[in-house]
Amino acid sequence: MMLIIPNLIWTRHQPEGYDPQNESKTLGAFERIGQVLVTCTALIFSDFNLRPWSTWMLWLVAAVLLMLLYEAWWVRYFKSKKTLSDFYSSIFRIPVAGATLPVAAFFLLGVYGKVIWLLISVVILGIGHIGIHLQHQREIKH
Repeated sequence: MMLIIPNLIWTRHQPEGYDPQNESKTLGAFERIGQVLVTCTALIFSDFNLRPWSTWMLWLVAAVLLMLLYEAWWVRYFKSKKTLSDFYSSIFRIPVAGATLPVAAFFLLGVYGKVIWLLISVVILGIGHIGIHLQHQREIKH
């Protein structure tokens, strides 16, 4: 829900000048394939369920903290003028935070669950999703 709800709201509050037509087809393919793989893997495996407390739970805590930071980034974006610079902004020096934070959170979730398939899926997603955001960020800086 922390991932889906802000993205649904974003569809009505896209930044002015946003144009996905110029995105790399290769990065777009990585992103779409990664999205499907991450979603399916997260739904298929039950290794992400809560367990009795141990230091291993710190991976899950870190993933949750990254998602809370992702929510804070969205709040900041929705309160902003909603420009392209706002959308591709960083938070606490984390570049293109809107793409980086959820990818990193899912990677940590994969570590917590010890599910190599999620880790591989997240890397594929990250190549596309973060790559596209970096591409757009470079375009607006030039």
